[in-house]
Amino acid sequence: MEPQQPAPDPLTEAALRSLKDIALPPPVSWMPQTWGWVLLATVLLVVAGVTVLVWWRRFEANAYRREALGQLVLIERRIKDPVTRQDAVHELALVLKRVALASSGRSETASLSGASWVRFIDSRTENGAGQALGKMLDDGEYHGEDDAGSLYTDEGADLIADARRWIEQHHVSV
Repeated sequence: MEPQQPAPDPLTEAALRSLKDIALPPPVSWMPQTWGWVLLATVLLVVAGVTVLVWWRRFEANAYRREALGQLVLIERRIKDPVTRQDAVHELALVLKRVALASSGRSETASLSGASWVRFIDSRTENGAGQALGKMLDDGEYHGEDDAGSLYTDEGADLIADARRWIEQHHVSV
């Protein structure tokens, strides 16, 4: 048997009947109320678009650097081995010449050799670090087998480090 509920008093019953549901306000619109916010959103979208475009162009313009750095990893392995060191030095010179051609154009760099090649490499660096790199690679194809073979492993590592630094940091004339 269930306990009986006491009968509510008439005053409470009248109060409960007069209650209404809670009225919720309409949801807030996401649309800007003034034209200033629309203008700000448009400007931000344009700035974001231009930033992405500039970043993409810079990324595409530096594709030759990424490719040269990939080749430099392979050359670095070969320059450590005395048997393949001579070929690796030649390949390094070729990679640097290709980077110069890609960054500065054929008319400016294709005919460079000797002291003019060293000056070109050195002129594209801030602190003159290209001088040592340029002298090491200056007409390397005309040096004998013993010159590159006598290159110590530390010198080869320094040569690769200088080449990597030059590829990453050389200035491109606009």
